[in-house]
Amino acid sequence: MSPEDTTSRRAPRNWWGPFAPIGEALRFLTILPIPGLPPMSEEAIPQSIRYFPIAGLVIGCMIAAVGWGAGMLWNETVRAVVLVVAWGVLTAGMHLDGLSDTFDGVMSWRSRERKLEIMRDSRIGVMGALALAAVLGLKAAFLAGAGDAWLTAVVLAPVLGRWADVYGIVRFPPAREGGLGRTFQSYLRPGDFASASVATLALALIVGGAGGLIALALVWMVTHLLGRWWTRDLGGLTGDTYGALCEIAEVVALATLTLSAPMRLLAT
Repeated sequence: MSPEDTTSRRAPRNWWGPFAPIGEALRFLTILPIPGLPPMSEEAIPQSIRYFPIAGLVIGCMIAAVGWGAGMLWNETVRAVVLVVAWGVLTAGMHLDGLSDTFDGVMSWRSRERKLEIMRDSRIGVMGALALAAVLGLKAAFLAGAGDAWLTAVVLAPVLGRWADVYGIVRFPPAREGGLGRTFQSYLRPGDFASASVATLALALIVGGAGGLIALALVWMVTHLLGRWWTRDLGGLTGDTYGALCEIAEVVALATLTLSAPMRLLAT
């Protein structure tokens, strides 16, 4: 066998074909082992951005399966806690880490340069810990009191959270040269945001009905306001702020989709 044949046999195969960006999005956003993809590259992740909401749907469905199993064994409060833990584990806490770093920085009331330095520090401060506690506590509280609406909320919230990431990447400038935001924007194509938004709009309507559309509108409003605030303070957004946008968007989605009677009537 020639060296060329050996190299060809050992070369990674792309089993995903034209759907490789979806697999890449799942590999980047979760701890799932994704076989059949070529090695991760600087170009591959940004090119998968348009599929972040689809990856969010997969995440939501997997969390929902965990919640269904937990609900067979324990009460709604325990199920809610299990859901939040599974949520964090499945995503490797990536967005939670960005949330804590962001609030340690933006709530320090220091100079722009010092805030960015604080956000790069791996240690967690008081404001970061408070942000984590607030987000995790609110997620568990909303799901514990959601009744039958928990399933819709868990499936749709990760979709809207990852759409918030896409919006932040497209709408606001990166804060640093050479950072994750700059890398993402350099590979984005004009139709990427449109594709992600159409998919998200369709999923919001199919999964959540009118309530899903209201949740998407509120997620957009909160994401835009936070993006403006952090752009003013930091000069743009960073990988950490993308994580924070996702986590806060998920909380907004859960808060909306688990509202009592009025929202459930709209959803039907």
